Amino acid sequence: MDPNTFTQAQIEYSALLPLFVIFGAAMVGVLVEAFVPRAARYATQLGVTLVGLVAAFVLLVTVSKNHQGITAGRALAIDGPALMMQGTVLVLSFLAVLVMAERFNADGPDTFTQSGSSVPGSPQEAAAERLGATTTEVFPLTLFAVAGMMMYPAATNLLAMFVALEILSLPLYILTGLARRRRLLSQEAALKYFLLGAFSSAFFLFGSAMIYGFAGTLDLTSIANATGTQSGRDSVLVMGIVLIAVGLLFKVSAVPFHSWTPDVYQGAPTPVSGFMAACTKVAAFGALLRVFYVAFDSMRWTWQPVIEVVALLTMVVGAVLTVTQTDMKRLLGYSSVSHAGFLLLALTALDKSSVAGVQFYVAAYGAATVTAFAIVALVRKSGVEATHLSEWAGLGRRNPLIAGVFGFLMLSFAGIPLTAGFTSKFALFAPVVKFGPVWLVVVAMIVSAITAFVYARVIVVMFFSEPADGVQVAVPSVLTAVAVAAGAALTLALGVMPAPLLDIAGNASQFLR
Repeated sequence: MDPNTFTQAQIEYSALLPLFVIFGAAMVGVLVEAFVPRAARYATQLGVTLVGLVAAFVLLVTVSKNHQGITAGRALAIDGPALMMQGTVLVLSFLAVLVMAERFNADGPDTFTQSGSSVPGSPQEAAAERLGATTTEVFPLTLFAVAGMMMYPAATNLLAMFVALEILSLPLYILTGLARRRRLLSQEAALKYFLLGAFSSAFFLFGSAMIYGFAGTLDLTSIANATGTQSGRDSVLVMGIVLIAVGLLFKVSAVPFHSWTPDVYQGAPTPVSGFMAACTKVAAFGALLRVFYVAFDSMRWTWQPVIEVVALLTMVVGAVLTVTQTDMKRLLGYSSVSHAGFLLLALTALDKSSVAGVQFYVAAYGAATVTAFAIVALVRKSGVEATHLSEWAGLGRRNPLIAGVFGFLMLSFAGIPLTAGFTSKFALFAPVVKFGPVWLVVVAMIVSAITAFVYARVIVVMFFSEPADGVQVAVPSVLTAVAVAAGAALTLALGVMPAPLLDIAGNASQFLR
């Protein structure tokens, strides 16, 4: 075999340094889990995880942004949208890890683990085992998921995108089943997530195979060139686009591929639910935009009407089902579905300003979501999370600070002015009014009014009802307090002073081809 028939893939290591750091930290976390004594494992894992996330973000803004280009054999693109989505994932992951690191004292159970070290073989160790004291593998699993989330929006090859999809998904399936208290519910959620995720991955892979059969390549730019030179009536191409869209829409919780979302958010450990709701949406929409903006731009007349219908159904179904929820985690889950419908509007107006609007929206929504789930984890009754809406009655009298922050987050989700939610909706809807179907924006405004009723109901229950018996707000550790304060501050800052992030998003909205 002639060696000259092969070309060596060129890798720009400077551009990929943040990704290497996250993978490296995850590998170190695996070694820590295997060799570090149990008593020191939690502190070591937490330190490795936080240092890895911070180091990756620093390298992203200091090194990678100066080495943009398509690298790794045209498998990954380090461009403006990729860097923006990767930076957002890293910041939100940092906040989520702080929440995952929460520890309560020995009298109260935690989602994953228990504070304090125990003497091997002692009753304290046995109690810690029952409460999940040794479940420190959540940290390397989270890092592997973050690595996949960083690869996903940067992939310029359908095969690389599939690999990234699996890297981010497999750790999430495991994390979903790690809840120690409602164990059967958690394991059921993990099984549902795994089975439906496997189906969606199969759809994506089969669609990629059909696209390869049509274009003879999996490179997004080459696919765009191939689709631009034909009539658009090729059934293999159309079916390939449909199947790839199914795989991508599953990850963003779009209707009719949303059924896993409330069940998984309810059954998963609450910090993991926040991590998934925020970070997965960032990565998935980054990949969705890249595929349809780069590869299938010339075929927009084929798939845009379908996306319009999906966006309409996602907004309406998510809003209507949110009204009927009495469990706080399921309420946030269906809220996530309706927000996914808003974000899908960006595909109905193929313009740089739409990309910038999505980037701002996922950052604002993610910060509020991680914070909201962190607060849900603190509200407890009889040692377990109190997630039923009736159990939140009178929370404003019991703990005005926590209830006030949660109420502020509800106002942001509703899109009230001076919150990040209002600014993000404006940044997202404005390009659609100019370049897309205006009627969808009208529907989005009506849906926003419907969901505003739900969020207002939560505020009324917290501040204008008699306190529920037996419900307490756990005293958060410094880590959770920092995460909640930072998330609330970001939600306020992006509503009052959104210009800096909007400018960054606007300058990072051009895909490399």
